[in-house]
Amino acid sequence: MQSGSKHSPSNAGWGNPPWTIDFRSTARALPAEVDFAIVGGGFSGLSAAARLRQVQPDKTTAVFEADCVGAGSSGHTGGMTLAESAAGDLPGLGDVLEGFAEIQRELKIECDFNLPGAWELGRKRVKKDSPISWNDSGTLGVVNDVPGGSVDPGKLVSGLAQAAQRSGAIIFEHARVEKISYERPLELEVSGKRVRAGQILIATNAESLELSELSRAAEPKFTLALTIGPLTDAQLRDTGLSTRKPFYTVDMPYLWGRPLHGSQLIFGSGLVHLEHWSELLNLDISSGEAVGLMRLLESRVRSLHPAFENIQFTNRWGGPILIADDMIPVFRHHSKSKLIIVLGAYSGHGVALSVYLGRWAADVLTGKRKLPAWNKSLGAKH
Repeated sequence: MQSGSKHSPSNAGWGNPPWTIDFRSTARALPAEVDFAIVGGGFSGLSAAARLRQVQPDKTTAVFEADCVGAGSSGHTGGMTLAESAAGDLPGLGDVLEGFAEIQRELKIECDFNLPGAWELGRKRVKKDSPISWNDSGTLGVVNDVPGGSVDPGKLVSGLAQAAQRSGAIIFEHARVEKISYERPLELEVSGKRVRAGQILIATNAESLELSELSRAAEPKFTLALTIGPLTDAQLRDTGLSTRKPFYTVDMPYLWGRPLHGSQLIFGSGLVHLEHWSELLNLDISSGEAVGLMRLLESRVRSLHPAFENIQFTNRWGGPILIADDMIPVFRHHSKSKLIIVLGAYSGHGVALSVYLGRWAADVLTGKRKLPAWNKSLGAKH
């Protein structure tokens, strides 16, 4: 099995997820000016870049990524695709999964997208015919069937980046945006150089919160995951997972998981507290609070069912998430300029949603759509 990325990202301490990001940007000099500047080369930013080139191919679009494409949340997520947001349905949100599927088809992205549905698990009001009966702070079983599925995050990041680049978007890796000047024309300071921009999308999620102002609306955390297997057909059947559906708990303690590569499973849980997002830059899952949480997750998984007692852990990793106030994703103007849109804070619900909202953000920048009604601008200037 391949693990990690074909890049050499600076966050090696986050561990090795069980997928590969196969993309390298073309080396070139930074431009003096662009029409659309996107800060962040993850799901949201890359989706927006591809869309901007579709809608306005006569205008220049550049993505500025501080590390490698997918080096942040997008390449270190668990790959579960869910409907709606972490706060449920929102006014005007629409069908996230169908929208995501449409983007995937349109951009010809092969990312192992599968929609078998998902299970909500709980310790109360468990269905009498629940195929799952696990020991986890009580008896854990299925309480509801909901829309959902999974993707390979590495293939999704790669596919979005390749689609954006094919369409003419310019992607700059290792190009950290250090500062934004808000007077017209907008100006970004990128790796010590200045780039003017007509409009900007800030899609850095849990990082660079001073740029996005998201520290005022959300809290960064670091969450953990691991891979187990391979499992036999009998083990999958005995544990109730032969249907290959992803799952997550609706009560505490939280646990989620999904199938991987046919005979393996991913499990995830645990939040590392951060005083400041910059702690992510040096976070290591083999030390501190993270290593204790990972050991706890391993112990929980082994104790869920006798079939898991002697399983092997093949990958351990973690990634940042940004938990928004009331779990509602942030999608609004920056307080200092209506020419800047801020998008992020998916509260762990962001795989399909971030791609879907990235396209929406591009349509806002080009005047095709309006911002959603679920959160307001922070008093943006005209």
